[in-house]
Amino acid sequence: MTPETLPRPATRLTEAQISSLVNIVRRAARTEILPRFRSLTEGQISTKSGPADLVTAADTGAEAMIARAISRLFPGAAVLGEESAAGDPDLRKAAAEAELAFIVDPVDGTWNFAHGLPLFGVILAATRFGKPIFGMLYDPITDDWIFATEDGPALQSEVGRPNRTLATSTGGALSTLSGIAHLSYMSDSDRRALAPLGADVPRLNSLRCSCHEYRLLAQGAVDFILSATLNPWDHAAGVLICERAGGVARFLDGREYDTGTTEGYLLSAPDEATWQTLRDRIATALGL
Repeated sequence: MTPETLPRPATRLTEAQISSLVNIVRRAARTEILPRFRSLTEGQISTKSGPADLVTAADTGAEAMIARAISRLFPGAAVLGEESAAGDPDLRKAAAEAELAFIVDPVDGTWNFAHGLPLFGVILAATRFGKPIFGMLYDPITDDWIFATEDGPALQSEVGRPNRTLATSTGGALSTLSGIAHLSYMSDSDRRALAPLGADVPRLNSLRCSCHEYRLLAQGAVDFILSATLNPWDHAAGVLICERAGGVARFLDGREYDTGTTEGYLLSAPDEATWQTLRDRIATALGL
C-alpha cells in the first residue's frame, strides 16, 4: 500500500483507542522507565543542548516503544517524540500540519529522573492540524493519569477507582495566586524584567517537570503557568487538560494554542479574568 492509498486517520478518538493509548504508556513505564529509575549507569545519561538538558536510556527506550505501538494502532498518523525531534527538527513542522499526530514526551522531567527525584512523568497528546484533541499526563510512580478529550471533562484516573472530575482554582488577585514560571528558560533581559513578579505573586515556583506542573494546575493546586519554551511535547496535553478543567491557555498576544508556534509566551490560568490580570502584568513588564 502506497502513502497515497493509506486510509485517512480518524481525528476523533474512541474510548477503546484511548484505553489502548493509556495501556501503551503504562507498559512503557513498567518496561523502559521504572526499571532504570535510580539504576542508571554513567553511560546511560547524556546531554543534548546543554549540561542541564539530559537524555537517558529510559527516554529513548520509552519513546521508541510508545512510537511503535502508536504507529501500529494509528497507521496513518504522524508521531513526534521529543528525542526524535532532537535529531530531525522537520518532524515538528510535519506533526503540526498533520490531520492526526501524536506527540510524546517519554520522560518529562528527565533532570529529576536522572538525579533520583520521583517527580517525572510521561506526556502524550493527540493533535488535529496542530490543535490538541487528547491529552494525558501520566505519573509512573503512582500509576495514575490525568486526561481529557476536546469535548469532555478533565479526569483523574487510576486502576480500580472511579474517574474524578478536575477543576482549576478560583483564581483572584495577584497577591492571592501561586504559580509556575520557567524563568531559567527566558532571555536575561526578560528574566530581569519579570523578577518583580515574584513580589506580586507570593508563591512562584518551578518543578522542572511540565507533566506535574499541568497536573497541579488542573487540580486547582496552582493558579497559573508561564512558559517561554514552546516545545509541543511539554504543552499540548497540558493546555487541553487546563481548558477542559475550566481554565484558559493562550499566548500572550491572545492567539489560541497550536503546536506549530515556536516563539512567544504561553500563559495558562484558571479563568478568563485571572488570565487577563496576569497577562496585563506580564505584558507590561516585558514591554509588549
